[in-house]
Amino acid sequence: MSIPIRKLQALFGARLQENVRMANYTTSRVGGPALGLIALNTLDEMRETTAALWSLDIPFKLIGSGSNILVSDKGYPGIILLNHCHNIRINTHQDPPGVYAESGANLSNLARQSALRGLSGLEWAGSVPGSVGGAVYGNAGAFGSDISKSLVSIQALLRGEGEKTLSAEDLQFSYRSSILKRERRKVLILSATMKAAQSTREAAWKTLMEISDKRQATQPTGASTGSTFKNPPGDHAGRLIEAAGLKGLQVGHAQFSTLHANFIVNDGNSSAQEYLTLIRTAQKTVKEKFGVQLQLEIELIGEFDDDDA
Repeated sequence: MSIPIRKLQALFGARLQENVRMANYTTSRVGGPALGLIALNTLDEMRETTAALWSLDIPFKLIGSGSNILVSDKGYPGIILLNHCHNIRINTHQDPPGVYAESGANLSNLARQSALRGLSGLEWAGSVPGSVGGAVYGNAGAFGSDISKSLVSIQALLRGEGEKTLSAEDLQFSYRSSILKRERRKVLILSATMKAAQSTREAAWKTLMEISDKRQATQPTGASTGSTFKNPPGDHAGRLIEAAGLKGLQVGHAQFSTLHANFIVNDGNSSAQEYLTLIRTAQKTVKEKFGVQLQLEIELIGEFDDDDA
């Protein structure tokens, strides 16, 4: 479709950045140009901006930290909404204690603030990159826990239905997924309310740091999308990729990490297509050797040169 860029310029003025290179907004440091980008600093801005884009039937994607996505080298032919809504409120006086966060809040920051207030339940997220909204959308988790174990409800915008409160049950969580992700529904997460358990600052912080140290010792730092594949039932994607002889495999400037094979790392000059070549190589090889079809945990955005897209 032809996007009425002049109408968008009139609507959003200087807030609309045009022809923005997405590599600057993704943790993998790859991605071509989006037609436009609008930063959202308040929930009211999110409400107003999405209402305008929906009314014009203009495609858009809401992103937070830019992790768990792979944006095509060809870019995204729509508007990227950059979620900077990051307010956090922690209530230690209710039972159970409550944690509220806007969807653009940093998940690891939320976990650390909770631990410092003597709350337990989110320590697993202390070093997990990503935003609260992205964590809910993909049921992010690590070291035996995930967001579904803490979530009470979200405030969401639904196209054609307005603003609604959706419970954790409404989201139909499964491993690294929710109904929002599975059905690609026209839903935007405004904020999330979570429950926590009363602990002590010392105990919660100790657990958080132990998990963070373990993560640092077993997972690569630097430019990456995060975990590439979901773990198959009863197994681990990284183990299968390594057993298939692919750990350390490099295509151009992208490589299956030598520390953890389920991470693809970028030395700074990789392309999204090189990432995708490694992804399809792993899927094909693991399927041939072990009969297991690896499923992506990350989301592909934009158009790729890909027979399996």
